[in-house]
Amino acid sequence: MTSTSQNGDTTPNRTRYAVCGLSNRAIGTYIPALTGDAPTARKAELVALLDVDRERVRAFAETAGLQTPAFDANGFDRMVAETKPDAVIVTTPDGAHAEYIVRALEAGLNVVSEKPMAIDSRQATDVIEAERNSVGAVRVTHNYRYTQAHMRLKRMILDGLLGRIVNVELAWNIDTYHGSSYFYRWNRDRAKSGGMSITKGCHHFDLMNWLLDDAPEQVFAYGALNYYGAKGPYNPSLMDGVEYSQREQRDRDPYYRHWRGGAADVPEDDHLRPTDRAFNLPYNMQYPPGREMYIYDPEIEIEDTYSAVVRYRSGATMTYSANFSAPWEGYVLGINGTKGRIETTHYTAPSRCPFPATDHQPITYFPIFGERQIHETRSSTGGHGGADPLLMRHLFIGPTRQTEELGLAAGSEQGAYAVAVGEAVWRSATENRPISIRELLPILDGQVAATIRGGGADE
Repeated sequence: MTSTSQNGDTTPNRTRYAVCGLSNRAIGTYIPALTGDAPTARKAELVALLDVDRERVRAFAETAGLQTPAFDANGFDRMVAETKPDAVIVTTPDGAHAEYIVRALEAGLNVVSEKPMAIDSRQATDVIEAERNSVGAVRVTHNYRYTQAHMRLKRMILDGLLGRIVNVELAWNIDTYHGSSYFYRWNRDRAKSGGMSITKGCHHFDLMNWLLDDAPEQVFAYGALNYYGAKGPYNPSLMDGVEYSQREQRDRDPYYRHWRGGAADVPEDDHLRPTDRAFNLPYNMQYPPGREMYIYDPEIEIEDTYSAVVRYRSGATMTYSANFSAPWEGYVLGINGTKGRIETTHYTAPSRCPFPATDHQPITYFPIFGERQIHETRSSTGGHGGADPLLMRHLFIGPTRQTEELGLAAGSEQGAYAVAVGEAVWRSATENRPISIRELLPILDGQVAATIRGGGADE
């Protein structure tokens, strides 16, 4: 296979990719990896863009100096016929992931999908069925697997330091800056995101499924909307008994005032700029002018707080909590096994912590009959704690001995399990009953737990 690059160079054996969805993730991570002087661009190239917002595509291409053919949301078949991609990268809002994955598989193409792979188990089942009937394969980019600390954790478990894993304690905090951002955006609509236990929680659940090398079996959870929406305790209209306009609400809102009101140095995070994204591009299809969203809007109904218990097929259990309005961001993790215990704390955004913090993440191991050991991990540069560069290399250049040994690639089954746990969390909280993963994903009933460890096509 020979491809011609954007600058006219002819490069043999380069995989051709079409990107569906001009999201910030596409703009900031995938497109740079496929263009310019990136090492990955010697093995892969961008041949097409597809997005519902043609003005956004036009503005991006002009700003980035690209002449890549662009197609609207109804032009998928024409895009495939005219540009002949080998694979499709799906970076649309979450609710559209499954649609484009299935269409690509039906066209016989490989697929790279951002997480979550789908927003419910029905969509995940559609993807698995389509993959089983296609020559193409699905890769889900669960990038949390690729951080140095998580790879070290996996290695320690594979080396047998814990013995048989018995239970896990995971508390995940999303701070008032990042947590509130989801409620400005489309993520607050369960029909578009699956709710916070899927759009964000899939990160956490895949990480645990992968570390344990186990399949989830049953979930029981509680959840509620405690901070945002019309009844949010910091809603200025509710506090003052005055029906403020959205702008007046924002000006009085402690979330906004704490992080952005009059601040000369606003923290770097595009989540709080839904209409002022990378490259200052328009986003009028996703966020129409005059229809601004705010965190106290009455249509917000999803949960912002969860407590759950997950049982795995091996008999191991996990207690999980998530809070989307916490004073600091990161997680506290403990894993107990028959030979010992592992503990670690991660600070996702040290600069936003209300105390001295660092992204340095040691891992403490307590042998069940021995002295404490501290395992140091190094931090890496790049998005998501250094995970993104490693993920891009794995996707576009190929596997290494480490990626193979640790099972870093995630396929459709791993993507489906992460979604199913998230769906089970909100359904259990809503229906006040345990939810069986078999009930949500009968298509995977009987699959061995080893399928969690890795899968998907390596490009």
